[in-house]
Amino acid sequence: MNWIIASLLMFVSSVALYLCVRKSNTLKTPQQLNNLAMYLIPVLVYMVLTVRTPTSFTLKPFEYLLILVSGIFFSYLGNVFSLKGIEYAPNPGYSLIISKSYVVLPAIASVFVFSAPLTMQSTIAIVLIVLFGALIAIDKDKNKTTANKLWFPYTLGAFFCWGFLALSSKYLLNMGVPILTRLILSMTVVTVLIFGEIIYKKVAWKKVSKDQLSTLLLIGIFGSSFNYFMQVGFNLAPNVGFVNATNAASISLLTLMSAFIFKDELTLKKLIGIFGVTAGLLLLFL
Repeated sequence: MNWIIASLLMFVSSVALYLCVRKSNTLKTPQQLNNLAMYLIPVLVYMVLTVRTPTSFTLKPFEYLLILVSGIFFSYLGNVFSLKGIEYAPNPGYSLIISKSYVVLPAIASVFVFSAPLTMQSTIAIVLIVLFGALIAIDKDKNKTTANKLWFPYTLGAFFCWGFLALSSKYLLNMGVPILTRLILSMTVVTVLIFGEIIYKKVAWKKVSKDQLSTLLLIGIFGSSFNYFMQVGFNLAPNVGFVNATNAASISLLTLMSAFIFKDELTLKKLIGIFGVTAGLLLLFL
């Protein structure tokens, strides 16, 4: 497997994952349960995979510490900041595209930290994905009447959390920490935090319907493949920013599928954005 195949599998998994999240939201499933499914079920899936894949949990103290920090501050808080930014922004698309632009951070930082290549062609491809992604993400929100000025700090927090999550993942991979080891340990940390949030906010998890439960299961399954192939991509790609850019580009297919399944509006502006993102993705892969 090469990084392009791994990234494409991550791409498809990302689209399927967020379509399931969209479905779960229409079923009025609490957001905390969606988040729990994204982390708890993958932990169980990865633990099953360790039966056939030699996986060592004996790490250096610093590696344990970095996994703990990335789980709490980069993964969990990144998700919290992203959701808050989207909720408070005058237009959800503003927050979404800024946080998605985090791909620029690991792409550039990897050049200095990991001596990774970043050609002019790759740079143009990443810029195309980010700029045309804005055409897709930013749309009129007729239901949005108020905004909170904290949306930008929250969004900026998500930007740096996602960027440092990618960099810390690549660092641990370079140190020889197995993919399943890191995923199991970091996702277990996030799962514990989400459980604490569910208990603190007294989320009514006992009233989940069969439709909600089956959708949560699918969220967990696609979340498992999404995170796994992202890590495989990080491990194989010449620059982790390329994998992150592919992830950001998934907004194009997600928009098309949402229009087909949920009858979302598909405007000319969004179609131009989809075309531009696709062109950027093809340029990245060439």
